[in-house]
Amino acid sequence: MQIKEFNENGFKRYQLINDNNMLVEVLSLGGVITKIITEDRNGFLENVVLSYKNLEDYYENPSCFGAMIGRTAGRIGGAKFSLNGVEYNLDKNNNGNCLHGGNNSFSKKIWNVETIRNNDYVGLKLSYMSKDLENGYPGNLDLSVYYTLNNENELKIHYTGKSDKDTIVNMTNHSYFNLSGNAKSSVLGQKLVINSDYIGEVDEYLIPTGKNIEVKNTPFDFNNVKEVGKDINEENIQLKYGSGYDHPWILNKKKENDVMFYHKESGRCLEIKTNQKAIVCYSMNFTDDLIMECGRVGKKHDAICFEAQSLPVGYDDCFINDIILRNGEVYDNETIYKFYIK
Repeated sequence: MQIKEFNENGFKRYQLINDNNMLVEVLSLGGVITKIITEDRNGFLENVVLSYKNLEDYYENPSCFGAMIGRTAGRIGGAKFSLNGVEYNLDKNNNGNCLHGGNNSFSKKIWNVETIRNNDYVGLKLSYMSKDLENGYPGNLDLSVYYTLNNENELKIHYTGKSDKDTIVNMTNHSYFNLSGNAKSSVLGQKLVINSDYIGEVDEYLIPTGKNIEVKNTPFDFNNVKEVGKDINEENIQLKYGSGYDHPWILNKKKENDVMFYHKESGRCLEIKTNQKAIVCYSMNFTDDLIMECGRVGKKHDAICFEAQSLPVGYDDCFINDIILRNGEVYDNETIYKFYIK
């Protein structure tokens, strides 16, 4: 197993490579994952996440390709929350709401990086101190995020942190997956399982209402293998609000894996397991104008995100109790992405 390091314009680029030729590339800028290169059933290596052709585009990264999201993933209604009787105001960067931690959030920071090598895996430790009231959040939050790759083709992302004041934390990774490799085809024909019986209801601005919706007999039921696009154009108010899927699935935690994603033609399969409560699946319903690694701009449904996290905070602080980090407590969450051929 190997680690390679490259100097770019103002940040560093790291490659984790295992003995199966699987490669994961991470930037110190935003902790961004730019590449996950895996073999198909014929041994052909391709990137299974979307990335920009020009690395300097990650300073802007309007679609959050591969980004580390924090302090809070998703949308916070009204860009404010109350904690211990104090109201905190956040950046209003999405229809008057706060999206993915606001402007200049974790995906725009240069993280300190240490390399990790041992017999079981290679990895990176990314560290950052988010200062009290940065982007409006209370507390000096001392963070470490570990990316590790082993010879079982498992990429693990482990988040840890402590704050010197009560605060809220809800981190995730925002990689866009397409198992066809190099975004050769839409994800609508790729197959998906999500072990979940409920989604979190959202309003027209995609803010959680505090209510849950049973997925049975709706387009949101992925408990059995189904193509991503099978029901995505059905008449459904939740699909209309999201222009597709952009909702939190509340995980059942009854099976070995929480998500299974499969591309029949290549044989590539991805299984995801997390200790988080939910996974937000986003079917890339909107695109930006930046050129991707494959040489073109993105198209709707080019990929799908699996954002393992707690439920986003909606209006009136609904679901906030799941993401409160008390002074002296440890934020500790992990998500495992396992790739194989079937």
